[in-house]
Amino acid sequence: MSTNVPAQVGTPVEDVLTPCLLVDLDAYERNLDRMARYIDSQGLRHRAHAKTHKSPNIALQQMDRGAVGVCCQKVSEAEAMVNGGVRDVLVSNQVVNPHMIDRLAALAHQARVLVCVDDLGNVDQINAAAQAYGVTIEVLVEIDVGAGRCGVEPGQPAIPLAQRITEAPALRFAGLQAYQGKAQHVHDFEERKAKIDAAVAGVRETVDLLRQEGLECDIVAGAGTGTYTFEGESGVYNELQCGSYIFMDADYQRIRMADGRLIDDFENSLFIYSTVMSKTKAEKAICDAGLKAQSVDSGVAVVFGRDDVEYIGASDEHGVIKDPDNRLRLGEKLKLIPGHCDPTVNIYDWYVGVRNGRVECLWPITGRGMCL
Repeated sequence: MSTNVPAQVGTPVEDVLTPCLLVDLDAYERNLDRMARYIDSQGLRHRAHAKTHKSPNIALQQMDRGAVGVCCQKVSEAEAMVNGGVRDVLVSNQVVNPHMIDRLAALAHQARVLVCVDDLGNVDQINAAAQAYGVTIEVLVEIDVGAGRCGVEPGQPAIPLAQRITEAPALRFAGLQAYQGKAQHVHDFEERKAKIDAAVAGVRETVDLLRQEGLECDIVAGAGTGTYTFEGESGVYNELQCGSYIFMDADYQRIRMADGRLIDDFENSLFIYSTVMSKTKAEKAICDAGLKAQSVDSGVAVVFGRDDVEYIGASDEHGVIKDPDNRLRLGEKLKLIPGHCDPTVNIYDWYVGVRNGRVECLWPITGRGMCL
């Protein structure tokens, strides 16, 4: 992480090397504060999702604003967070490889560690590792509330899993994981709300059935930036897992509330900073941020703050920008809003934090590439 640094503290923003990830610190901090106020006003817990940023620096700032800890999707990502000072980590995913289960158990010597399960045999595997390492691991039963990925069906199928966890000497049943990932980027308000209403109904049924068996859910977790107010005001969820709100991206900016507003007015704070590297044609420009500088699963980047030019295509190392009025010039810098912030972040080594036209901080993206 000591090489390939795009700037130094104090560098004027126009002199930052590109392409790189630029963070508008004022907008970023307003986003942090806006979510923290909401969580506090609803009496909820926030376990911020670190898969968005992969940075202990950011995770600790979220915790300074009241987050109880972070979610990670991989054990290696959780290790990066704990090694960076985070002491409460949920792997909001299944861990089934024996070696990775051992690493999860070892991590529990350094921090509070939670994990999700949807298989009885996996419960036994995790318990055996926890016993071998002399630790207690907290476990959530994951239910599939519409994402169609991991998790058992809501209701009765969750009960045997919760019971097996309760009976395991080195585990503690902590509650439910119920994240509706497919709903996050549904642009239409009513359709998005209907998906979460269905999820809430399934979660409520499951909580009630578990309670009838004497099993209480300390944690009922889920929600993302696209739907968090629905889960937060459901009376069922008590721990939200929002991540992208800190940065936002082009696709999230296509999502609207009932009155047409953007999602709680969260701001774009993360940009791919890019330079016009070729201007041989009047009607277009070529910048240095191509496919290797962004994830395009939610569409290509959008030029920030300009309606006179448009990012229209990319190859490996080149971005094509439509410039009908021939306004762009060789060497000009542009801020691009990534189509999808999470996988875009995973490409870079550093965040370059900027305020008042100068670099104020550099944060290493410690969890970059942590896919195990």
